[in-house]
Amino acid sequence: MVRTVLLTLIILVNGFFAFTFVKNLMSHKEEFKEEKANVKWLPFTSFIMFFLSTFGISDFAIGTVLYPKLGWVNMKKLPGTLNTQCVIPVAAMALSYISGVNVGIKTLAICIIAQVIGAYIGPKFVVKLPEDTIKKFVGVGLIIAAFLIFAGQVNWIQSNGTATELYGGKLILAAFLLFVYGALNNIGIGSYALTMVTVYLLGMDPIAAFPIMMGACTFSVPIGSVQFIKFGEYSRKITLFTSVFGVLGVLVAVFLVKSLNTYMLKWVVIFVLLYSSYSMLAAQIKKGSQPV
Repeated sequence: MVRTVLLTLIILVNGFFAFTFVKNLMSHKEEFKEEKANVKWLPFTSFIMFFLSTFGISDFAIGTVLYPKLGWVNMKKLPGTLNTQCVIPVAAMALSYISGVNVGIKTLAICIIAQVIGAYIGPKFVVKLPEDTIKKFVGVGLIIAAFLIFAGQVNWIQSNGTATELYGGKLILAAFLLFVYGALNNIGIGSYALTMVTVYLLGMDPIAAFPIMMGACTFSVPIGSVQFIKFGEYSRKITLFTSVFGVLGVLVAVFLVKSLNTYMLKWVVIFVLLYSSYSMLAAQIKKGSQPV
């Protein structure tokens, strides 16, 4: 019963986001046409990005590397774009994982609520940040994501827990951390790797990470994304294409592929994240060292 209510709420919350997005899109048709994202490449990039995201490879990390390099979105609008583009694909993931993976409903609900609160607070501060500050946050975030993926690759972080529910202090700690991750999402620092590590360290079954991180994101990200839409700080073109072709990537991953050996791919992702972080932070350090 509770799980059915949760799945219904996912549809309602993400339906509200879709309504808000379409309404904003229709009233800004000229701005949409002028955006630089390439409509020939967007179906391909959207499909691949969320196909990989379904297996836990962060779409935030891929988008952070891809979009600025291609000149599709500037740094000021990058955090908003990373959030709005993933709302509908992540809803598709959440519906699949929450339906098919066993995780305690109380743990799931508390983690979701905590991240939603963090996500609601975040955008009000992010839209006021200068572009250089956003670059520094994102650059550091890429290093953190790369380290966490690396730690998993070399087994520094063990993922052999069996718990499906958290209690007492562990549940409180998980709620606090998910609150922080919800706020970080709005700066462009994805929560997938952070949530996975949290679940592993708290002794939960590794597969439990998926409904928790997808469930938390599918409620928290729409809340934050509506704020970015309100402020106009996002790419409408990228969001539209990922909402269609990203969902196709998710459906193919969930229903056709079902499992994927991501070991070698994660090493490539680590290298790309570190290179992108170096490029972003080196430019900021060089700028800061120049005489005024």
